[in-house]
Amino acid sequence: MNSRLLEDKKIAVLVESEFIPEEIEVYRHGFAATGAEVHFMSRLWGQASQTFFSDVTEIGRTPETLEVNLDFQKVALEDYAAVIMAANYTSVRLRYFERADGQPWSAEMVRSAPAVQFFARAMANPRIVKGALCHGLWILTPNPELLKGRKVICHEVVLADILNCGAEYVPPDPQNRGIVVDRDLVTGHTGKEAPPFVHAIAQQILSLSAIED
Repeated sequence: MNSRLLEDKKIAVLVESEFIPEEIEVYRHGFAATGAEVHFMSRLWGQASQTFFSDVTEIGRTPETLEVNLDFQKVALEDYAAVIMAANYTSVRLRYFERADGQPWSAEMVRSAPAVQFFARAMANPRIVKGALCHGLWILTPNPELLKGRKVICHEVVLADILNCGAEYVPPDPQNRGIVVDRDLVTGHTGKEAPPFVHAIAQQILSLSAIED
């Protein structure tokens, strides 16, 4: 791929604690190689920045940190060519929502989480490529209509959830390399698929740009 094909394009990556460091590095270097600008963002809770901690899979390994100073609630969604939900449990943490005192608990409340609303807005815009790896589709399952009829792949832990949303699960195989593209939605099996995931998103950005032109 031409190293400057995505010049002037912006990529939004939603992150939280329990991120996968290797995946973050693939986004940094993979998109930079295409000329795109990567913005890591999260919910900052009124602070200028937040420091998030990586997942640790090895005993004795020290978690890595990621400082984020961009709140997705304060960006113009339309400025971004792609919006990505990072892998692992970042989507679970971003589904957090507040309940008013005395208000009964309701499953519908999950829809009120700012990150859930942000990603739903992105899904409503076919000119923005959406991406989710591994557990990332949990950011969409509170709004099942957004996944109904869409071809996706995900970590097996999320399988029941996406099937309950009416999505069509595509299992990983050598041909798809763990990546499934359904128009403006790109999904991946696990965080290990980050390199082909970046390539697929870049290709979809180019495809949509060609249609617009």
